[in-house]
Amino acid sequence: MTMLSPYDSMSPVHQAAYRAKGAAATLAPLPRAAKDDALLAIADALEVRASEIVEANAQDVAKAREAGTSDGMVDRLTLTPERVRAIASDVRDVAALPDPVGEVVRGSTLPNGIDLRQVRVPLGVVGIIYEGRPNVTVDAAALCLKSGNAVLLRGSSSAYRSNTALVRVLRDAVHGAGLPADAVQLVPGESRDSVRELMRARGLVDVLIPRGGASLINTVVQESVVPVIETGTGNCHVYVDAQADLDTAVEILVNSKAQRVGVCNAAETLLVHQDIAAEFLPRALDALADAGVTVHADERVMAHAKESRATVVEATAEDWETEYLSYDIAAAVVDSLDKAVEHIRLWTSGHTEAIVTTSQAAARRFTQLVDSTTVAVNASTRFTDGGQFGFGAEIGISTQKLHARGPMGLPELTSTKYIVTGDGHVRR
Repeated sequence: MTMLSPYDSMSPVHQAAYRAKGAAATLAPLPRAAKDDALLAIADALEVRASEIVEANAQDVAKAREAGTSDGMVDRLTLTPERVRAIASDVRDVAALPDPVGEVVRGSTLPNGIDLRQVRVPLGVVGIIYEGRPNVTVDAAALCLKSGNAVLLRGSSSAYRSNTALVRVLRDAVHGAGLPADAVQLVPGESRDSVRELMRARGLVDVLIPRGGASLINTVVQESVVPVIETGTGNCHVYVDAQADLDTAVEILVNSKAQRVGVCNAAETLLVHQDIAAEFLPRALDALADAGVTVHADERVMAHAKESRATVVEATAEDWETEYLSYDIAAAVVDSLDKAVEHIRLWTSGHTEAIVTTSQAAARRFTQLVDSTTVAVNASTRFTDGGQFGFGAEIGISTQKLHARGPMGLPELTSTKYIVTGDGHVRR
């Protein structure tokens, strides 16, 4: 009688996770050179096969436009030859970063002579569930490989052709470099059933990281039996203080909102101190108008909009909690810095908040009181990004407080273990 292995009775998703677990065991002890060679092979392959990737992506983009997808979301989906080259460059940047695996976090010789070290080790199998941004496919694969993890990629159906082409290129490059191709896998299936299967692969998948809108993230957090690192939506605020430099404030505001609207670190709410509102808002509204931004304004902002070129609509309660990902921004006048903080605490998603001020005291109080992953002083919210922080790339922006917070680079994709070395020591 032929004995069936557990693999034979698994669903296709769990079979992929099982293969990933084997690949993770192979990756874990590899030296940095082996992983870097694979990453460089990926970067080269992306450039050589860019036309194949862009052609597949064009089908996804056309489908998205036919479905009436917003311009901001289409921009997030779109790959061009230039963007593919930029993604390849990001992979080379990851290869150049220090390998976190094996790093000694802390160590000492105990009084009894035992040598104790806490060292970084890979998480194992990392599942990524994400929406509409095919660059995440490569970023996630590169970061997971560098940190010794196998990765299961479950992108949205809107980017299915793009992701299929990308993963085909990645797997070929990884295999060609002598590493197991199953270190990078696209989760089988396009239906929500495959997502549910992934969320129930406890024991096969070590951690899930959702990237996308609030609905996706909440679903994964609430329904997954696999441990989850929660990445949050980006309801980011720009607060212009009473002592702000107006030119600086306008430039930071427009950059935060309009430099690229379909991303989680774009500003979605403007708060203006009442003492500077009359002087600042007419300039700010015109600048937003020039950038094509519609302003969802409270009554006090409305009062300053009469002479501006801006498209202004009355704000509703929903506007204060909305991550637009479009050329829209909510705006309000506040009585004080503390009132700005109060507003942020009520509505923020905990991602990034910025203050524009020339007052060191105001900057210090704002950074002390605001509890988000990133607080920017006289800088755009758009800097909350793994690449901008020098991490090479990021797996996501974690808005929770356990394990990781903020842009998640290589160290955040590791756990630790203790190595206890004795010389015949026994406990008395």
